[in-house]
Amino acid sequence: MERRQFITQSLYATFAMTGLHRLYNSLSNGGDIGTSMPVFFIGHGSPMNAIEENQFTKGWEHAAAGIPRPKAILCISAHWETRGSFVTAMEHPRTIHDFYGFPDELFRKSYPAPGTPDYATLTIDQVKKTHIEKDFEWGLDHGTWSVLCKMFPLADIPVYQLSLDATKPAKWHYELGKELLALRKKGVLIIGSGNMVHNLRLMRMDVEGFEWAQEADAKLAALISKNDDEGVINFTASGRAAELAVPTNEHFLPLLYTLGLRGKNEAFNFFNDKLVMGSVSMRSFRIG
Repeated sequence: MERRQFITQSLYATFAMTGLHRLYNSLSNGGDIGTSMPVFFIGHGSPMNAIEENQFTKGWEHAAAGIPRPKAILCISAHWETRGSFVTAMEHPRTIHDFYGFPDELFRKSYPAPGTPDYATLTIDQVKKTHIEKDFEWGLDHGTWSVLCKMFPLADIPVYQLSLDATKPAKWHYELGKELLALRKKGVLIIGSGNMVHNLRLMRMDVEGFEWAQEADAKLAALISKNDDEGVINFTASGRAAELAVPTNEHFLPLLYTLGLRGKNEAFNFFNDKLVMGSVSMRSFRIG
């Protein structure tokens, strides 16, 4: 037996014994798909979008229709905050209904996409600057499934989540996003799901967008358009409008991951750029 063939077969046996044979198959040719998958930031808004048809869900559907089929989807959601960093690694993630006071129809909604232990392992291997642990308890929260059920309604693409370490500063999250860059060439669609402007304490159903919310949304859009990532990272210290727009940072942080994944001079466009309930921006964008 040739030495190369012997080594290949030995490696395959090792990976098979550890349950990673599918990952081995993917990586045996480098794992690259020859091009980079796009990246999305999605302003997800109310979980009711999962059972409604509106301009925002149509925007998500249109965005998904214009990209290659992903091998897997990694979502960084505003609704999974942890101490330390975790990635879901179960075969069958549960649909988490992490809200209350909504119609029964929404609680009956499920998104039975498979998980992907292989890509969870690959993600951990890609990140060198911080320790990421596997999680087998979380699942898919509404920041993930309420969007994906519109973008990929068949639920036939493996989905996993990366948590937000609530103990870390904004720049840390941005830098972690950069470390995920190689996943784009391995067929992984990365989605940051949150809202650029998100202040539920001040929301009003009869107002489209408060003046301060419009100011904050426009300023962020300008910073993003100018590739001023540092300006976005430090946005919360830029004045009263920013303070009101980001009273807590969990919906803001997924934005930083997506910007960390943007290549130099990479194509970029906004969609769903509208404010709702006075204090929530649905602005979304695609990179690549």
